[in-house]
Amino acid sequence: MTDTDTPLWQPSAQRIADANLSAFIARYRPGADYAQLYDWSVAQPAAFWQAVWEFCGIVHHAPPRAVLEDARRMPGARWFVGATLNFAENLLRYRDDHPALVFRDETGTRRELSYAELAAQVGAMTAALRAFGVQPGDRVAGYLPNIPEAMVAMLAAASLGAVWSSCSPDFGARAVLDRFGQIAPKVVFVCGGYHYNGKPQDRRAAVAEILAGLPTAEHVVAVPYGPWRVVDAPVLLHDWDALLAQHAGTAPAFTPLPFDHPLYVLYSSGTTGVPKGIVHGAGGTLLQHQKEHVLHTDLKRDDRLIYFTTTGWMMWNWLASALAVGCTLVLYDGAPFVRPAELFDIAEQERVTVFGTSAKYLAAAEKAGVRPMRSHDLTAVRTLLSTGSPLAPEGFDYVYRDIKADLLLASVSGGTDICGCFIAGNPIGPVYRGELQARALGMAVRVYDEAGRELLGEKGELVCVQPFPSMPVGFWNDPDGARYRAAYFEKFPGVWCHGDYVALNARGGMVVYGRSDAVLNPGGVRIGTAELYREVERHPEVLEAVAVGHDIGDDVEVVLFVRLAAGVALDEALQKRLRDAIRSNVSPRHVPAHIIAVPDIPRTISGKIAELAVREAIHGRPVKNLDALANPDAVGQFAGLFPAARERRRS
Repeated sequence: MTDTDTPLWQPSAQRIADANLSAFIARYRPGADYAQLYDWSVAQPAAFWQAVWEFCGIVHHAPPRAVLEDARRMPGARWFVGATLNFAENLLRYRDDHPALVFRDETGTRRELSYAELAAQVGAMTAALRAFGVQPGDRVAGYLPNIPEAMVAMLAAASLGAVWSSCSPDFGARAVLDRFGQIAPKVVFVCGGYHYNGKPQDRRAAVAEILAGLPTAEHVVAVPYGPWRVVDAPVLLHDWDALLAQHAGTAPAFTPLPFDHPLYVLYSSGTTGVPKGIVHGAGGTLLQHQKEHVLHTDLKRDDRLIYFTTTGWMMWNWLASALAVGCTLVLYDGAPFVRPAELFDIAEQERVTVFGTSAKYLAAAEKAGVRPMRSHDLTAVRTLLSTGSPLAPEGFDYVYRDIKADLLLASVSGGTDICGCFIAGNPIGPVYRGELQARALGMAVRVYDEAGRELLGEKGELVCVQPFPSMPVGFWNDPDGARYRAAYFEKFPGVWCHGDYVALNARGGMVVYGRSDAVLNPGGVRIGTAELYREVERHPEVLEAVAVGHDIGDDVEVVLFVRLAAGVALDEALQKRLRDAIRSNVSPRHVPAHIIAVPDIPRTISGKIAELAVREAIHGRPVKNLDALANPDAVGQFAGLFPAARERRRS
């Protein structure tokens, strides 16, 4: 399942001794190793999650009368019944001069907010929202970049018990309305533009279209960013700076709310239909993120954490929760390659200790020739996080060869559905090439075959067989829960089926092979698309690829689309090298019937390859929601190219 049984990295004895996880073990399971701790966490879920609550110091108003009720119901289990808390209060437990937010963008702007300044702004904006009549359960939406004001607005909404939802301004108006239109926001925060890849992006026309399509909005707050200003709105328009000045000096105030009170609405990608609004509760989100930050990521107060994300990806919500640790968040708005090694420049300058990014970014950095080990001082960086798509074994090689030899590389996996991780880092354990370190504590992860039999060392469906606190409260506009149950519990009744194609090995490590709905299955032999991409993208001529199955009678054939480096042609020699590599190193059953060069590959707005959209397009079926894509124009090329490939094959 992996290329080697020799670890690429192991933590030092000192690092293990200093880890939060070691302190947690000493307090709750003395003498246990990670595997034993994991087994306890899923065998005694109420005891484990109560321990996380205590260890992380969850700020609450009323204690729970029960940690877990209806434990056998999935969905339907209830966590921390009777407890009341406020999400924002937990993130603002510090009020000192320690830096809370450092903001950088690609134009060179730098701003910094201390915890005291952050709390002051949240207090003022909370007072403004209260003056607008915002009540618990009302929706507040943000069409904002990854700027400090987005964090302030979210925390202000959460302080009152309002439900926050955000989209980044690279979303088109239709895509935003498909999302915000469902939740009927009372207040909308907007900005007029942003910079990306060295170019100004004026979004005022999109803002006007969005506001015109949200009849429930009673107040609009215009956030200043760059030269663009939103000066018109169909309802009351407020200036951000004026609101802060008007309510300056108002201390933060926090409404106590039930553990499962709705906090966020996040959205599925929406490439095959209108995005599903996934409702996450305040307590479950907080507890899950505290566990991941404190135990799995080993975050401490003096850490400086960057994660390359936008406000439209769940990693922004994950990043925000790290404020509860009291560390410094480094926010970046812009393109990762507007200058060579831009993010590594920031990591060096800001003395980042935990560097978060995606597998695709690491692959692109390697192909761009970025070699931080030779060009940057990254002595402060001790952990590198990667998610978004499977990190190939070669990505592990790149990190340890060209970024830094002595760091924890934590490739993690979870998703918007749980606003957290099923597979996580282990700061006291080794890192193996191509392997995610461990199943996350408290998450009863298993691997099933199609018949629901448990697998070890073989590929199958990632499932979770017990409830966990960050399961969604439900879907928006799904009063009887039918869509929610159909999404996760239809395949294996009473078991969460996540939709990832994975394998678990005997030492507890996991490999993710892609989404199970994109698995290639010619002749009934299943393979994850990540396996194919790994082999194809080894070739320097190939920047990225997408593979889909084309239906031929009662079987499928593999079609591989490649985006090539500048000046490279897809000649017969290159096609032969790609096919030979797949035949030798992946599977002779999955050699592509067609290899086609394309100028672009469709991606969701959060950067994931839209395999299902490509599959629909090559079959002549409409892609239902092009607005869910970052580059919707890329889809049209697939319907025209495939028939031409069929002609070439017949000849």
